[in-house]
Amino acid sequence: MTKNTYRVVQWSTGNVGRWALRSIIARPELELVGVWVSGPAKAGKDAAELAGLDSPTGVLATTDAQALLALRPDCIVHTAMADDRLLEAVEDLKMFLRAGINVVSSSPVFLQFPYGTLPSEAIDPIVEAAEAGGASLWVNGIDPGWANDWLPLLLTSGSERIDRVVCSELMDYSTYDNPKVLFEIMGFGSELDELPLLLQPGVLTLAWGSVIRQLAAALDVELDNVTQDFERLPASEPLEVGGRKIAVGTAAALRFRVSGIRSGREVFALEHITRLHPDLAPHWPQPTGKGCYRVEVEGEPDYQLDLQLYSGGDHARAGLVGTAARLVSTVPAVVQARPGLLTATDLPLTTGRGLVS
Repeated sequence: MTKNTYRVVQWSTGNVGRWALRSIIARPELELVGVWVSGPAKAGKDAAELAGLDSPTGVLATTDAQALLALRPDCIVHTAMADDRLLEAVEDLKMFLRAGINVVSSSPVFLQFPYGTLPSEAIDPIVEAAEAGGASLWVNGIDPGWANDWLPLLLTSGSERIDRVVCSELMDYSTYDNPKVLFEIMGFGSELDELPLLLQPGVLTLAWGSVIRQLAAALDVELDNVTQDFERLPASEPLEVGGRKIAVGTAAALRFRVSGIRSGREVFALEHITRLHPDLAPHWPQPTGKGCYRVEVEGEPDYQLDLQLYSGGDHARAGLVGTAARLVSTVPAVVQARPGLLTATDLPLTTGRGLVS
């Protein structure tokens, strides 16, 4: 039976969370009943204020997690950053599921399709928590997420023959407002011989191997291996990004690739080409516009799709809005789905129904 209204709690109000709040408030089939925040600075504030909206909702933010679980919402929209607290984030998700609450989450990203990437002892406790609570979990974003699951799979439906599928993010990150990710995790501004967290052995295949594995599973391909490689280039002149100076000679451009190999040949690839200035690495592939997500299907016929994003003229902000809105759009489908850990191919088509002004 389809419900008319779904009661939702927003979990965190950071870069993605505040846009998720706006999407929840905008959607007629959703009722915001609670907001969790990580500290006292935001506690007690109306959700509208945290979302940058004018009309109060009457829903006040709180740091009391148990009080929000006691509300028994239909779904939690979980957008808390997990890059530097992966195990803790997984425990949070299991807590929600055991409480019988469905979850859509933007992290940890490897849970979008963990099969073949994570060992069963890491996956099984999550599935067990979901089944015990009779609830569902769906993890997605834009990358890893709908820019490299539904978009490429849609294009392959128009193929006579598929030789290779390549999904790329080509972006200028100079306006990306997340210093921890830029400087600590991705290592921009560091010496080239200092490997940041992202480039440690196995991290790229952990984070984006899920993209490769999901495409392979959806297209019925058995892979022999998933590999990673990267290249970093230095700043050729001083830069300033997010209030931080990037010195000449330190990391300012990053290209990495995760490849799915069968019979010695790359059949799937996920590539990121990230610059802190558009003039860097001119010999690397260039985006359409200021930044894009590109899907290439090589075969018969060849397809290339370039998805450009803009919000207030800023492609970085558009990516955050798109990540949040995509999560929120799936709430009814996830609530109605079977209990367990869901992937993109488990869900029906979800749309922006009710959003046309």
